[in-house]
Amino acid sequence: MKKKRTLVFGDIHGGLKGVKQLFERAKITFEDQLIFLGDYVDGWSESAETIQFLIELSQQQECLFIKGNHDAWCEDFLRTSQALDKWLCNGGQSTFKSYDNPTINRAEHLRFFEKMNDYYIDSQNRLFIHAGFSSMHGPSQEVYATNYSWDRTLWETAVAMDKHLKRHSELYPKRLKLFQEIYIGHTPTLNYNIEEPMNKANVWNVDTGAAFTGKLSCLDIETKEFWQSDKLQTLYPDEKGRNN
Repeated sequence: MKKKRTLVFGDIHGGLKGVKQLFERAKITFEDQLIFLGDYVDGWSESAETIQFLIELSQQQECLFIKGNHDAWCEDFLRTSQALDKWLCNGGQSTFKSYDNPTINRAEHLRFFEKMNDYYIDSQNRLFIHAGFSSMHGPSQEVYATNYSWDRTLWETAVAMDKHLKRHSELYPKRLKLFQEIYIGHTPTLNYNIEEPMNKANVWNVDTGAAFTGKLSCLDIETKEFWQSDKLQTLYPDEKGRNN
């Protein structure tokens, strides 16, 4: 019998074709648990279709959805029918167009966004969150809830650390000591000229820049084996994603 896996997915940004490639390449089955780190929309042309795919997927197997900053914008749009300029200028234009589709049930999609988690901590004290948190007492004590989907200081702290620093050291960042491992998206690894998931300290960054010139990635949290789609711009050759 195939062992059940927990696979964590980086930012999708409307790239449904990349998601489908990952399902084939990782040989994902209904036995696998899937954790998505947020930013399902804003970028490529299939944002509404991506949400529909994820809704239907969640009806077939164990899935957990974290809310990203772009998802919060889209949720507001679905609730109010108002498209903020800030959202439209940051990839929202493609999402806005994708919802100009009479077959899409906007109310169902809104309920899907509303049910998303700000973060998730599993039984082995592993944290899954879109961006990060600033409280030294953990995300449950966060004063500003927007940090869940916006904070980059957690990742920047991990990146800046001396790789030889031991966890028991007094210099080891207290926020990182709170969890066995932390899985994030939000900050593309392309910012560091890396096209694969990055590991710094006990933080794993699975956003490999699918919104821009990168690939979509998913990672097995036990084995750390990962799979990647083609570069999204090759799957959507007539589009720019967020490269504009």
